[in-house]
Amino acid sequence: MMLKKGLIQIYTGEGKGKTTAAFGLALRAAGNGFKVAIFQFLKAKGNKTGELALAKKFKNVKIFRNDQTHPIFKKSIKMDDLRHNAEMLCAEAKTAVLSGKYDMVVMDEINNCMCGRLIEVEEVLSIIKQKLMHVELVLTGRSVPEEIVKAADLVTEMKMIKHPYEKGISARKGIEY
Repeated sequence: MMLKKGLIQIYTGEGKGKTTAAFGLALRAAGNGFKVAIFQFLKAKGNKTGELALAKKFKNVKIFRNDQTHPIFKKSIKMDDLRHNAEMLCAEAKTAVLSGKYDMVVMDEINNCMCGRLIEVEEVLSIIKQKLMHVELVLTGRSVPEEIVKAADLVTEMKMIKHPYEKGISARKGIEY
């Protein structure tokens, strides 16, 4: 199933819901027969999340992750290793976007990778410019560069008004992961 014209969507901002919005969109697409590839840049392969369990139930959804998580979650990671893994995952995402094999490609937390200089903005712009016509490309993460915003068709900013973390409530299984 192919779209006549795939768009570029961005979910950004300081508020909660960027990955959730992208996964909701991906599951909607998968439910309609689209082939979906999801690349999670700052979540390691070993981290078990609800979205991984659900995606396994869909034959037309594949999730790809880094070998290592971000140092914010695990202090022992070296930035060079994280950069190398992010670059490799970005190359895989580019292949997915250009292959014609997928109708939708989600690059989860890619904006954070550009902001943190793990991935060059020019590399993501290259993916956007070379994207096949039918591919819907979804980018998530805080601090999206202005050049990426200009290249997008849809940009949604999640704004935090209030958050449970402010009350000391940690991430909850089934809700935040």
